Amino acid sequence: MSGILNPEVLVLGAGGTVGFGVVGALLEAGSPVLAVGRDGPRMQALAEYFADEPALELMTSGCVVNDADAAELVLRLRKRKRPLRAVFASLATPLEGGRLLDKPTDFLRQKLEYDLLPHLAAARHLIPFLGEQEGTSHYILLGGPHAECGWAGYGHASITSAALRMLTNVLHQEANGLGVRVQMLAVDKPVSTPANVRNACAEWPSAMAVGRHAVSLLTRDERQRAVVPFDAGRALTPPRALFSEFSLPLSTHETNP
Repeated sequence: MSGILNPEVLVLGAGGTVGFGVVGALLEAGSPVLAVGRDGPRMQALAEYFADEPALELMTSGCVVNDADAAELVLRLRKRKRPLRAVFASLATPLEGGRLLDKPTDFLRQKLEYDLLPHLAAARHLIPFLGEQEGTSHYILLGGPHAECGWAGYGHASITSAALRMLTNVLHQEANGLGVRVQMLAVDKPVSTPANVRNACAEWPSAMAVGRHAVSLLTRDERQRAVVPFDAGRALTPPRALFSEFSLPLSTHETNP
């Protein structure tokens, strides 16, 4: 590939509900997107929905669960030889109900293993890689509901969300010296979907609304805030294309993974 291209944005967990919204909001803002997720119906649906978007590329073998997965993903990104300006991490297992008092301790251990540790693995490898890019880069995590108070019947989700919020605060400080701004968009309500729309409350945001607010963090100066609460008033269509000032020349050949 030759010419000048805008930097791309990586979306981890792109096949999930929130990841889908982030991809849509980035494309709406004019940003090239590399969508990473597990091969299956959700990623296929993403590809079909945005089939007319030339700025979207899918990587269905880049799912991050542990350090080895994250290291392999970075290796593939290096081979692309394309600037990377931001990473959005939307990594979580499907929500399921149940009292903690009724669950074995292994249930919470597994939730931490599936919903927290993949975030740490991804951050450990992708944040240093972002730090190698020119200018300020962004690493944005998407956080689930009820991290500040217990969610009856979903206590495990409150605990993992609270742990992810603290992880964000730590990464926010540690990545500062690398030129990477780490933040979390904390969505303290369930996301409205076609599947739950009958029972959804009016204040539940759509995935696209969450995506738009998340994308707005790339253009707003909130460096002192590691955790940013979701605000429906910020879930607006962006006024201009992202990264329009960052068109960087690439080498005459780009190697795809």
